[in-house]
Amino acid sequence: LASLWHYVDGPKAFGTFVEYTNLVGALTFRKTVEALSSYKLVCIDEFELDDPGDTVLMSRLMRELADAGVKLVATSNTLPGALGEGRFAAEDFKREIQVLSQQFEVHRVDGEDFRHRGLPAAPEPVTDTELDAKTEEVFGSKPVAVDNFTDLVAHLAKVHPSRYRQLIDGLEGIAWRNVQPITEQAVALRFVVLADRLYDKDLPIVSSGVPFDQVFTPEMLAGGYQKKYFRAVSRLTALAREGLLGETEQ
Repeated sequence: LASLWHYVDGPKAFGTFVEYTNLVGALTFRKTVEALSSYKLVCIDEFELDDPGDTVLMSRLMRELADAGVKLVATSNTLPGALGEGRFAAEDFKREIQVLSQQFEVHRVDGEDFRHRGLPAAPEPVTDTELDAKTEEVFGSKPVAVDNFTDLVAHLAKVHPSRYRQLIDGLEGIAWRNVQPITEQAVALRFVVLADRLYDKDLPIVSSGVPFDQVFTPEMLAGGYQKKYFRAVSRLTALAREGLLGETEQ
């Protein structure tokens, strides 16, 4: 999807499903349509089927953009528990966006989804007393956001998710003190959006507290939003490996 976006001349847009729904929430539906209708291409990554309301909203947005002549490309997966092999559910996708189904040509990419192999082992965090020294060692004089984890997740409730990208603008690293398990679904879903934006910018993370494979409760990891949480753990773990261990994804 990213390669296609780079290949096509603009104006064009690339974003995740959640970013577009957040954009509608921030601008209103009509203004979002007006803003995107002049684009040649709109790419939607991670089209999600776990929230019927958001799916219907995006179906309507895509229909209006298609009517305006905008080319649409989307990627999608079902929830891990929905299909035994965790493959792309072309028919489920088409049913959810039934008005648009005839406009899409489905290309299925087979193979095991690496996120279905189980949660990755997260690197061991440093202690609270070691955090400042480790942050200095890893980042030096680079611009870094150093936050108490509970203060951070509380602050996210005061910032619209469409602005999380601006929230981390200009940073080259993240340091979180005393990471704790998140027990409220709304808080967890906001944190997933932040995790996606951190991963987009490839910001290494240094942290103390619990490792990231413990940041969501077992109930969350087994529930209806498990795909989101598995993705967040995978991405946060990769960023923690880069920050704490100096390892980068291949």
